[in-house]
Amino acid sequence: MENPLLALEVQEYINDHLDKNNKDLAFKKSPFQHIEMSDLLMQIEAKQKCIDKLPTWYNSPNILYPAKLSIEQTSSEVCAKYKANLVFGESLIDLTGGFGVDCLYFAKHIKQVVHCEMQSYLSHMVAHNYNQLGVKNITTHCGDSLVYIAEQKKQWDWIYVDPARRNQSKEKVFFLSDCLPNVPEHLELLFSHTNNVLIKTSPLLDIHAGLNELKHVSAIHIIALNNEVKELLWVLKKGSIASVELTAVNIHHNQISTFKTTLDQSCEPVYALPKKFLYEPNSAVLKTGKFDCICPYYKIEKLHQHSQLYTSDNLIENFAGRSFEIQEVIPYNKANAKLYLTNTKANVTTRNFPIKVEELRKKWKIKDGGEQYLFFTTLNNQEKVFIKCLKTKIETKI
Repeated sequence: MENPLLALEVQEYINDHLDKNNKDLAFKKSPFQHIEMSDLLMQIEAKQKCIDKLPTWYNSPNILYPAKLSIEQTSSEVCAKYKANLVFGESLIDLTGGFGVDCLYFAKHIKQVVHCEMQSYLSHMVAHNYNQLGVKNITTHCGDSLVYIAEQKKQWDWIYVDPARRNQSKEKVFFLSDCLPNVPEHLELLFSHTNNVLIKTSPLLDIHAGLNELKHVSAIHIIALNNEVKELLWVLKKGSIASVELTAVNIHHNQISTFKTTLDQSCEPVYALPKKFLYEPNSAVLKTGKFDCICPYYKIEKLHQHSQLYTSDNLIENFAGRSFEIQEVIPYNKANAKLYLTNTKANVTTRNFPIKVEELRKKWKIKDGGEQYLFFTTLNNQEKVFIKCLKTKIETKI
């Protein structure tokens, strides 16, 4: 029996209300006899969340949506696309399929993909959506995925898992051993059915904490979207003992900036006073913790051990972060602040500075915005300064 939400008039109603105020709709009666207004609102609110995050689903007809929280927690299409480039071979099983975004992109690289999901309503919804999207090489399975792979006794080219970051009491957790499924506890089972495991974890997971829980880690990919770290991807290869590769990726306006290093790489930073250009690494690069290795990678110098700001005489066009042309470096004191800062308009950033942005704005009445950028920081000679800058003319890959 067809889901009543797929009726033509119901789909038209949902699409006609995507730009309406949902609070007003909540107090109205459903115009359809066999559909509750709460069900209509769930479809409307979830689809609204997809307009930028999941455009393939949003722009396709007769798609069914789960609660908007599921949409908020799923991978975006741009992140899923990057993730799919990490896998290869003939077969992959997703142990925690969810809304099925990652599987759709895995299926563009892998011949046979299995989507596993414990919740029957979500599993059936995903199967319907794949049919609407014309995807033929994904099989959906409803049930415990760990039981499924044990019973199948099949070897997979890849096993993918995105463990739920809430425990059985629905409380947020951050260690892998507290997530569901408990990946560290079941690694032996996974590696009895594959040589390659890909794990997606919370961006808040500490890299060294994750390494302490996992084995055979070959590479870690830190994925940021518009300078916000969205996910950590852990590539596990059976028997791997090589140095762990670290790749920091930021996706911005369809451009990808990348910084690569290894976990055991040790670098000696070079310090310098501000030169002609100033650089601020993006959030993915900062998540690596390899602040000193940024210097030799880009052939730039550091302002201070704890500032994480860098400088050079020549512009680095492929820098993974924001780049600025320095106009002036001014010692921070009451007289200079009163002269240069009072009632100005600027974008303010603090790095290794004792006063917070909000306090500086309030104290010197600095308005937000405009083309001027002010970096309040400490130099390697321990002098407190503010650096007046303008963005460089090259496309900034934040």
